[in-house]
Amino acid sequence: MRINRINKRKGVVAVLILTVVFLPWLLADAANEKGLSGKAFTDPSHKVEMPKEWIEKPVKYEDFAKDADIAIALEQDLYQAIIHIIQKYAKDNNLKIAVKEGTCGIAAGMLSRKTIDMGGFCCPAGKEDRLPGLKYHTLGIASKVILIHPENPINNLSVKQVKDIFAGKIFKWSELKTDKGEKGPDWTIQAIGRFHCKNRPGHWRLILPNENLFSPRLSEVGSIPDMIAKVTSQKAAIGWEVLGMVEHYRKMGKVKALKIDGYEPTNADAVASKKYPFYRTYNITTWEGKNVANPHAQKLVNYLMKEVAKLDPKLGFVPSSSLKKAGWKFKENELTGEPK
Repeated sequence: MRINRINKRKGVVAVLILTVVFLPWLLADAANEKGLSGKAFTDPSHKVEMPKEWIEKPVKYEDFAKDADIAIALEQDLYQAIIHIIQKYAKDNNLKIAVKEGTCGIAAGMLSRKTIDMGGFCCPAGKEDRLPGLKYHTLGIASKVILIHPENPINNLSVKQVKDIFAGKIFKWSELKTDKGEKGPDWTIQAIGRFHCKNRPGHWRLILPNENLFSPRLSEVGSIPDMIAKVTSQKAAIGWEVLGMVEHYRKMGKVKALKIDGYEPTNADAVASKKYPFYRTYNITTWEGKNVANPHAQKLVNYLMKEVAKLDPKLGFVPSSSLKKAGWKFKENELTGEPK
């Protein structure tokens, strides 16, 4: 009897081990079959329920924005892309605009406390971000680039190969081919991931829908400079980032941006048509309603929507005006769906 119980326990342990080891691969297979199955956007009609006293609460600036005409918090990608546009607008219109650089979480927190007029995000709105009176305006999207070490001779991957690499199903670069049809180097792939904005759709979820589907061998980093540094320092590495931040942190070292299915991340038409499929969504918010609406903020949004079309195409940025022409779905100014 005791031997039977021991054997049963061993069997249970074996099943648990097999489940832990193989379930992520099975889930990744299912994700691959569905294509880019990570949810890209949330329903814009959803609103978070807030108490009456919050709804009636006015916007009250923190010390960084004392005596400002507009108070803004921008996550770091968007800050680097548009701060020069905001500064020019402030100068031309004789306005004091206070801008705080941070993260999506910082912007969301300040909006929930009603201490800013505008918040800037590198992601679509999550359900918990859709506060009463808050409107989202999509400035555009930027290609999310798959990065490798410059000494790696691989230049192009298919979408499936990208997904399989990050799921841990492709182990070595030698399983892939160079442009000349030769095997890649005999290096064990070192995947690098940065799982920012976990409560929001889009961004890295367009590779695999959730972090549990990524390889257990993946090395996770917490910041953009750490991502660049890791890919720069490891010949077998692969990671992701947007071109604007690669340029901003170029002092960290050189990296190489891969083509996806033959399309460059700088090809705006390919990004707009989703032939290049990985991207980040850049949103900025304003308030509407009593005690919270700021006419200066709305005018600034209108200005930004036009001026972002002039951003350097080398950044892989596609403005909302181009996305609308390409068939992306919008509700007023907010991007809400991909083209068919």
